[in-house]
Amino acid sequence: MQKRVLLLHGWGGSDNPHWQSWLASEIAKEYGTVSFLKFSNYDAPKLAIWMQELQEELIAFKPDVVICHSLANTLWFHLCNKETISPIEKLYLVAPPSNNCSIDELYEFFPLQVPKNLFAKNAMLITSTDDPYMSKKEAKELQQKLQIPMKILENAGHINADSGYGEWLWIKEEINS
Repeated sequence: MQKRVLLLHGWGGSDNPHWQSWLASEIAKEYGTVSFLKFSNYDAPKLAIWMQELQEELIAFKPDVVICHSLANTLWFHLCNKETISPIEKLYLVAPPSNNCSIDELYEFFPLQVPKNLFAKNAMLITSTDDPYMSKKEAKELQQKLQIPMKILENAGHINADSGYGEWLWIKEEINS
């Protein structure tokens, strides 16, 4: 059975050559079913608008797999705390920002309560040893609160194009496993 994969970008989007753009094209090239949702005004996001757009996409697309990058993780947490979503098969939380984030453009998103339910049968947290938006200590604390497996990438920065993550074969293989 073909999995329906929803990719959710963070602040500033995930345009080419970001790994999310690459992954969307890889899934499509293999006749897969993918939605790469483009949130409104992604350089100055508004929590209520992004929440509405995500809820509409979840209802319309009905994904099996959701892959969040950066601020999309925080958005997913907000949605989980509302408890208005249906469970999915797999959830990947890639490079979430610290709950202590103090970036002016993102003030509406923080702080937040880490959800008790991620609404996913399987979930994985993917972090980096040198992410400028979340320390190793904060990542470990988040993993303990979520009680899910964590993959730690060495010196991968924010796991984006700037840190060399355009083509990312591991994530492609992982979602097909």
